[in-house]
Amino acid sequence: MQDKDVLRRFLFDDLAIRGEWLNLTDSWQAAKQHHNYSTAVTQQLGEALGAVTLLSATIKFDGNLILQAQGDGPLKSLVAQSSNNRNIRGWARCEENAHGDNFSSLLGSGRMVLTIEPNQGEPYQGIVPLVGEKISDAVENYFNQSEQLKTRLWIFANEHQVAGLFIQELPSENKTEAEENWARIEALANTVTADELLSLPCETMLHRLFNEESVRLFEENDVAFKCRCSNEKVATTLLSLGRPAVDEIISEQNEIIADCEFCSTKYRFDKVDIERIFSGSLSQAGTDTRH
Repeated sequence: MQDKDVLRRFLFDDLAIRGEWLNLTDSWQAAKQHHNYSTAVTQQLGEALGAVTLLSATIKFDGNLILQAQGDGPLKSLVAQSSNNRNIRGWARCEENAHGDNFSSLLGSGRMVLTIEPNQGEPYQGIVPLVGEKISDAVENYFNQSEQLKTRLWIFANEHQVAGLFIQELPSENKTEAEENWARIEALANTVTADELLSLPCETMLHRLFNEESVRLFEENDVAFKCRCSNEKVATTLLSLGRPAVDEIISEQNEIIADCEFCSTKYRFDKVDIERIFSGSLSQAGTDTRH
């Protein structure tokens, strides 16, 4: 039986290589129900969520990891986020009924940005050009350029699920042996198919790929869709705009409506709410409508 909405780490005991296996099912359904993208864009969003969830497990931090791809094609921007405890969300900005054969044709030329936003400390950001036909190609290029770590990802998304496999080299003193081991594990992992990754349980999948290797599998990490938007956060944004700018909008429209791009919740603020915001009562301002 397939493992659902979990990420599982694994190590090759005798090799300087680590890996991860991922399934998104209910979390994927929850993430995409708030949007009405074309099939092509929806698939790219699924793969982006798979990628950022896998990458979040490689970083020791308390905060959020944000993957953003920006291009000049029909898909203008693709954003996927995962917290350190695997709460995920994502959105896309695209032309109506945007279509393309793959990641490259949808986004065109552009860049991929990976941002770590720790709960404490300064954000860190890495930027690389968009390369390859899949988002996994762009991520692999990021690690090769920025981290100089051999990294491979296989990510597949359909209407029902997102599944992913990730392997990455670890530092080793014996470079020749490490290169030989990496070549072998990469070749074995490269035999994985979309049907297998989307349908087989983690342990079955790893045994099929690496049955002659010593693989240590760690406990499951749950993954869930969760949006972090709130009235208070939108009110804080309005406060940062300043009273004159906010009053100008209110005088023209009688209210301010802010849409969350991740979950499509609408936040409404009238004149009374604005008074509360600028008097310091952020939590009492605004109403929200969820979709």
